[in-house]
Amino acid sequence: MEAPDRPAHFPKTVARLEEDPLQGQFYCSPHMRVCCETEPTKSGTRVVDGPRATSLHKACALCWEIPLIESSPGGSERIPAHVRPFVSRLPWLAEVLSTAYIALIALLAQITGLVYVLFPELGALAHDILKRPHGTWAQAPFMLIVTPLLAAVAGTLIARHLPYGFMSVLLAVGSAMSIIAVLKSPIAPAISAGLLPLTLGVTSWAYPMSLLIGTGILAGVAIVWRKLHGAPSTTAISMEDLADDIVEESPTGYTWVPFFAVFLAITLALSCVNGWRLVLFPPLVVIGFEMFAHASICPWARRPLALPIACAVTATAGVFFVSFLGVGPFAAAASVLVGVGILRILDLHVPPALAVGLLPSVMPTANYYFPIAVATGTLLLTTSFVVWRRLALRRWAAPE
Repeated sequence: MEAPDRPAHFPKTVARLEEDPLQGQFYCSPHMRVCCETEPTKSGTRVVDGPRATSLHKACALCWEIPLIESSPGGSERIPAHVRPFVSRLPWLAEVLSTAYIALIALLAQITGLVYVLFPELGALAHDILKRPHGTWAQAPFMLIVTPLLAAVAGTLIARHLPYGFMSVLLAVGSAMSIIAVLKSPIAPAISAGLLPLTLGVTSWAYPMSLLIGTGILAGVAIVWRKLHGAPSTTAISMEDLADDIVEESPTGYTWVPFFAVFLAITLALSCVNGWRLVLFPPLVVIGFEMFAHASICPWARRPLALPIACAVTATAGVFFVSFLGVGPFAAAASVLVGVGILRILDLHVPPALAVGLLPSVMPTANYYFPIAVATGTLLLTTSFVVWRRLALRRWAAPE
């Protein structure tokens, strides 16, 4: 099947190409079979087998139909403006502003006594929205408000009527994923909003209303910030920035769900055996969801060993600052800054990792068992993901 109405200067390819970063191959998404072999070059990727092409190109998973990136004579890569995500001209300013936003939200939580105004995933959402004002999350302010709210309502309802266990956790995660699928929402951190009541034993209806404060303010910030930046830039960007935008999109397929459910069951079993509910900490489910749902392009899926390090360090920092500074704006801001710093050092863009550092600010008791639980959970996730990827690649590469 070929993409219709392809511009003449684009090479002909099978529709909906998806690049697998581990194997250097492209997969045809409708059937998930190897459709062509590639080889790296200085300017891009050259198709050497399968659908023949002579020009250098890469596949764009946002469009799925035609290669949107072509090598210009000068060597730079350009993407049509209608699909180009925008990255702030001053990324350091975005990081400062996201830290200030979290400090403000933490102060509001402290003043009002509504602890969960500081919803931990706000750290991830704010950082990405302010850094990429024309990114997927930034362009969905309504979903930013509605999706976590509905997931939080469902999670609170489940926590009020069911004890923590296999049925309740899978029901909470499944409900949040169903809300995302029905709404076609890109706000995957809403899964964390649905699981957090069970993990921390929250049964008050003040919880979903508290979330509404933080997400409502952030949605307003997103609208204003995007208008201040004007139209998306027409300059070239990297494939990494494009990948971030795609990962934040709502999944287009769910064949990965059974193995994701197996990972949840294994991690949940461990948490029930040792009594550490936080082995399956809420941001971990968000990270796993995005890894499995966008396995071929998710930035941190390519570096599974760096993920446990990043999450464990941010968790340790969160506990440290809460222990020495107390719950409040200073501890929250310091946790975000350390999270941003470790992600920069590791050259890893994992927004949900910032939520890990904020979890101690809403936990009843923050102690150093938490980083151990986080490291254990992320190691289980990366191991499960690598096993699934190898099994899936063998199946996809097998002849018809």
